[in-house]
Amino acid sequence: MLWPAVRVLAYGELGREQAAELARLLGLDQGPRSEGPGEEASLAHRTFTDGVRLVLDLSRLGTTGWLLTLLAEGEPGPQVVERHRALLSDAAERFGLSVVQVDPPRTAGEVFLPPPADEGSIGQSWELPFDELDQLWPHLGVRADAPREVKRVKLEAMTRAPVWSSAPERLRRQAAAFLRA
Repeated sequence: MLWPAVRVLAYGELGREQAAELARLLGLDQGPRSEGPGEEASLAHRTFTDGVRLVLDLSRLGTTGWLLTLLAEGEPGPQVVERHRALLSDAAERFGLSVVQVDPPRTAGEVFLPPPADEGSIGQSWELPFDELDQLWPHLGVRADAPREVKRVKLEAMTRAPVWSSAPERLRRQAAAFLRA
């Protein structure tokens, strides 16, 4: 089964010809892929092998959203993932798209942070079933091997949320120590 190894989410206006040019730059075949998550939004793709079966894909999200993805059947090597992270990010920027998120993130700039909830938002009590920082990372969408700066950005955003004041004291202490270090 195919799963995303790296995804670049970007926004911006691209006409039909520009989108086709982006697909050509990435060496993609015109035509959507027919498997894997998000196949219904796919515009162009290319299947190849580099240790494992890979699919490079360009998808459109709404009118101005673009998703450039490397999908893998199995676990691709870290060099493959990093090479495609750079390729996809550079391609998006070359076409004037604003990169909003790279997943999994490797730098603070690749992290997407939703706008903070206002004080009157629903859900201001701590309903999460854990009180240890190591348990919080997956909830924040952070992998165990994520760089420290990625963890810091995600944790700082969480600590600014109104619900943080309801978090268990032990978790708040661990988070404060992590952010101070």
